[in-house]
Amino acid sequence: MRITVVGAGAIGGFFACKLFDAGHDVSVVARGATLAAIQEHGLRLQTGHDLLIAPLRATSEPEELGTQDLVIFAVKAPSLPIAVQNAKALIGPHTVIIPAINGLPWWYFLKSSAALSGTRLTAVDPDGVIEANLPVDAVIGCVVFPSCTVLSPGVIEHISGSKIAFGELDGTKSRRLSDITHLFEQAGFNAFLCENVREEIWLKLLGNACFNPVSLLVDSSTDEMIDDPLLNDLFIEMMNEILELGIRINVAPEIDARQRIAITRKLGKVKTSMLQDVDGHKPVEIEAILGTLVFVAELAGAPMPRVRAVYALARMRAKKLGVLPG
Repeated sequence: MRITVVGAGAIGGFFACKLFDAGHDVSVVARGATLAAIQEHGLRLQTGHDLLIAPLRATSEPEELGTQDLVIFAVKAPSLPIAVQNAKALIGPHTVIIPAINGLPWWYFLKSSAALSGTRLTAVDPDGVIEANLPVDAVIGCVVFPSCTVLSPGVIEHISGSKIAFGELDGTKSRRLSDITHLFEQAGFNAFLCENVREEIWLKLLGNACFNPVSLLVDSSTDEMIDDPLLNDLFIEMMNEILELGIRINVAPEIDARQRIAITRKLGKVKTSMLQDVDGHKPVEIEAILGTLVFVAELAGAPMPRVRAVYALARMRAKKLGVLPG
C-alpha cells in the first residue's frame, strides 16, 4: 500500500518503520531536524538491542507524495489542525484515514447514535478545521497502546507494547477495517478490530487523564506515581469519576480503576508523553486529554471534582512552563 505517516515522532516513527519493514511504500511528513536526520540517515527504530533502519521517503511538502491509500496522522493534538490542512493533497476519494492521537478525538460524538450524538469537541477542533478537511466517512478509529520515545531526531525507541485497536466509527465490521487490521498484524503489531472503538478510547483515556497531567505536576514516571499510596488513591478516585461519566454517556469499558492502574504498572518505568513534551518544551495535550473530559462532564451534568482540580492545576503548571497551547 501507499502509506504516508504525518509526523515522525515517537508513535509516527514507530509505525512508519514497522510498516516500511513489512514491505509497504511508506513516506513520512516531517520537518526541521527530524526531516534532515531521516533524509540523511533514514528513520531508525531501536527495540531492545535491535536496530531497524528504514530508508524511506521524507518530506515537508505532502504535495510531492500524491494521493495515498492510507494516511496516518501521528502528531500531537495541538498540531493536528495545521497538519490536516497541509496534508490535503494526500487524501483522495478512497483514502483511509487513521488518526493515531491521544485523548478524545474530534469525531468521538460524530457518526454516533449514542448519548451526546453530534456534539463537536471544540477543545480539540475549535474552528472545525479538522472536521472540514478530514471526511469523517474516511476515518477508522484507532487506539495506540505501545510506549515509545524519541531518543534524538529521527531515532525512536520502542519501550513496550504492540497492542493497537481499530474500529469503524459506526461499529460495523467492514472489509477495509479487516484489511487495515491485517496489514498491521503482518507488520508485527498486536492489532485487533473492535465493534466499539469508543470504549477502547475511553479505556486508554482512563490512564492518560490521570498519569499524564499528574506527571506534569510532580515530574515523575508512572511507576513512581503508582507506587506512592496517596497518588494511587488519587488515581483511583479520578478513574472512578471518569468511569461514572462514561456510564452517563453510554460508554462503559469492562474494567475498574485498580485493574486499569495495574495495566500501566506492569509496563514498569514509563515517562508519560506529556512529561516528554515538557522536557522538549513542546505544547502539551492538556485540552485533548483533560479539557475534553471537563467539557463532556459539563454537558452530562457530572461533577468530577478531582478531575477538574487536576485539570486546573496542570493547566496552570503548563502555562507557567510555557507549554500551554495557545
